[in-house]
Amino acid sequence: MADKNSKYLAYAGIPSFWRLPHTRELDGVDLVVMGVPFDSGVSNRTGARFGAQAVRTISLHTGNFHHPWDYDIKDRMAIIDYGDVGMSVGPDVLRDMISSTYEEAAKIYKSGARLLTLGGDHTIPYGLVRAAKEKFGSIALVHFDSHQDSLDGEGGKAIFHGTFAHDLAAEGTVDASSSTQVFIRTDMPNENGYNILYAKDTLHMTPAQVADVIRANAAGRPVYITLDVDSLDPAFAPGTGTPVPGGPSTAFVREVLQRLEGLNVVGADIVEVAPQYDAGEITVLAAGVLAGDMLQLLGRSLLASR
Repeated sequence: MADKNSKYLAYAGIPSFWRLPHTRELDGVDLVVMGVPFDSGVSNRTGARFGAQAVRTISLHTGNFHHPWDYDIKDRMAIIDYGDVGMSVGPDVLRDMISSTYEEAAKIYKSGARLLTLGGDHTIPYGLVRAAKEKFGSIALVHFDSHQDSLDGEGGKAIFHGTFAHDLAAEGTVDASSSTQVFIRTDMPNENGYNILYAKDTLHMTPAQVADVIRANAAGRPVYITLDVDSLDPAFAPGTGTPVPGGPSTAFVREVLQRLEGLNVVGADIVEVAPQYDAGEITVLAAGVLAGDMLQLLGRSLLASR
């Protein structure tokens, strides 16, 4: 018989997220973890296609602990690892990824489950957020990033990881006036009127104050959280494609997320983990715990809706 403590041996076992069942059977499922190993939308360093796999592996360790949450969502909800979607080769990889992620996310939402996606670069929210809007209505985006990603994708002709925030708001999928971009420390256009919390200001605030602004902006709308790991300072997340100094610590971001409990969080993703630039697994460890925090939020939101 296996030792009762074998679950703590992160070097052993099949690396599904949190050792969850790997299946696409959605009957009776509450929460779904899905990977999108896609990085053809990057403008700097490639490598985020390896992010989902790396986060799953580190989750064999991080999934053993739910502190500081008051209970472990695994004990109350049926959760699965859906595997990977959106990967292909050829001239239409971007179109195929957006189509595939939309179709699979729509299927998951139709089943009644909620979805956490592991990227992948920051092009992946297109299909995911569109599927969430189709199910829940116009979305309040909570966008953790060092970049606004608000360049114009020109109707699909110029899409990359710096355009999704503009395009989803321009088409009405996201309500920018209810959305918040957090820890921003670069400059891009803001044609759709996002609420922006710049890192230079948030670092003089408490996590509770940052969370209060996000909550007030969301104004009761369904919330989709998209977390670019480069929202963290490179000291805490060197393994990413476009790092920008001057950001928060992992602990700060975790506390902001924990203080968002009570929002109607219907979907989430974590993106831009590029493990080949990492040092001592700092970035994937941060991504593993942050992904877990978002899964806790998704589960608690679903429980509150019942």
